[in-house]
Amino acid sequence: MKTIISPSILSADFANLERDIKLVERNGADWIHVDVMDGHFVPNITIGIPVTAALKRVASVSLDVHLMIENPEKYAQDFIKAGADVLTFHYEAMQNDEEVFKLIRLIKAHGVKAGLSIKPKTAPEKVLPFLAEVDLLLVMTVEPGFGGQKFIPECAQKIKVIRKNAPSTLIVQVDGGINAETGRVCRDFGANSLVAGNYIYKSADIKSAIESLRS
Repeated sequence: MKTIISPSILSADFANLERDIKLVERNGADWIHVDVMDGHFVPNITIGIPVTAALKRVASVSLDVHLMIENPEKYAQDFIKAGADVLTFHYEAMQNDEEVFKLIRLIKAHGVKAGLSIKPKTAPEKVLPFLAEVDLLLVMTVEPGFGGQKFIPECAQKIKVIRKNAPSTLIVQVDGGINAETGRVCRDFGANSLVAGNYIYKSADIKSAIESLRS
């Protein structure tokens, strides 16, 4: 499958989100990545359910919603109702493996792709039991919370472990410091979805930036 490019609106102009979503859609974006942060699980606050619902009304591609929040099980159904097409939550935010399985199944029961994410300090072996259940596994290559951080090369090594143990249908996504060079590293390891914010939105040629992440 081709590499799924999911521009992060964390790097968009929040006063002109509809404009900036349409901008990347016209230039080849496959999904729109929505970073939801609560100021507790990560040290930043971004957007929530009402804004996600508003984005759904203007987006023509799938909303790729990344919950960087505590207690994601409390809010998952609200984000699904708001229009998430892909809903990713963090392994580290859950109490135990049983709760992880429970939330994956809840998300999928609503016809939404279920994603699971791991932070830089979490070993990939922790999520191997879930790879046959989830639709997407997101490897963070920066500490979640802020855009514009530098790519951590050691984190990309996790992709190989995940890909080796995963069904061929699993989407392995990478987020954090992604550009043409780091994107190629991740693709070579087996990633087939890349999230990029500044690299896309700050580019003078957005179409070329998106295409460079695929080739």
